[in-house]
Amino acid sequence: MDSYNPITALIIFFIGALLLYILFRPVKGWFWILKKNFKSNKKIIIEDILKQIYHFENSGNKIDMKTLVQVLDFNNQSIVEAIKQMTVNDLIYSESDVLKLTEAGRNYALRIVRVHRLWERYLADKTGFHKTEWHDRAESMEHRLSHDEAEELALHLGNPKFDPHGDPIPTKTGKIAQIKGVELPLLPVGSVGRITHIEDEPEIIYKQILAERIHIGSFLKVVENNATRIVFQSEGEEFVLAPIVAANLTVAPLEKEVVVEENIARLSSLNEDETAKIIGISRESRGESRRRLLDLGFVKGSDVSIDLINPLGEPHAYLIKGTSIALRKDQAAKILIKKH
Repeated sequence: MDSYNPITALIIFFIGALLLYILFRPVKGWFWILKKNFKSNKKIIIEDILKQIYHFENSGNKIDMKTLVQVLDFNNQSIVEAIKQMTVNDLIYSESDVLKLTEAGRNYALRIVRVHRLWERYLADKTGFHKTEWHDRAESMEHRLSHDEAEELALHLGNPKFDPHGDPIPTKTGKIAQIKGVELPLLPVGSVGRITHIEDEPEIIYKQILAERIHIGSFLKVVENNATRIVFQSEGEEFVLAPIVAANLTVAPLEKEVVVEENIARLSSLNEDETAKIIGISRESRGESRRRLLDLGFVKGSDVSIDLINPLGEPHAYLIKGTSIALRKDQAAKILIKKH
């Protein structure tokens, strides 16, 4: 009888786990890629191509067939066939191997971008989905909504001008509002401004910004700016970013006569022996999450203190209007205070 070898079993287990990860990991697993290619039709491929070319052109960059194949998950043959059809339909044209949008193609691309950003706005304001899910869910819905349904969604949301990242939402006539501000690395030391836009691509940089808990709408002051790092203070905390990461933040400089209230901090920074007054709730908190915080008593002018420190880290309990409320650190970070 063969003897059982635990090392061999362990190796087989890890190999199996690795194969399962390669096959089924979210979005980029072989299973999902094959499923997407199987279910996708020419309309989806065409719309994704139009959107990619639009984003490249809008950022001042060029895109050719090779680059397009790299950024899309569809198989090469499907992309080639779609490009041929789009050329015949006068949606795109090629100039020295560079793919460009015609006027009709750009109008079509703007409609797709409009639906995508409207849907992200809906996910941010009306649902409890985390911000890391907004983009992928909007990617799916942008192909499903008809023109009339998109207009109903815009009306339901109050015809917003910007999505939750600060990107402008094209109007139904194709007009686009301007993003106010400059990239953070362009601001000199001592500058004060407000974050108006957080670029969500590339994904790896966007996730780093999320991990830092940097919020759109926050005021900041640049304290160091050089070729290796950007240091700024915001809401009572100090942030250190590499210039390539900081470039994903657009900041609108404040005029000299504008006075920013000092000593504003986040509730998450409150110490056990301190008390504070609620200044407001960050724009980062939206929809049901924002309403829940307001219903719990975290309204402007209310006094707050720490009622109980969790020895395991979080959540902490905060005393607000005579009631002890438990909040995670990421929730407390969205409540702005002024310490007494």
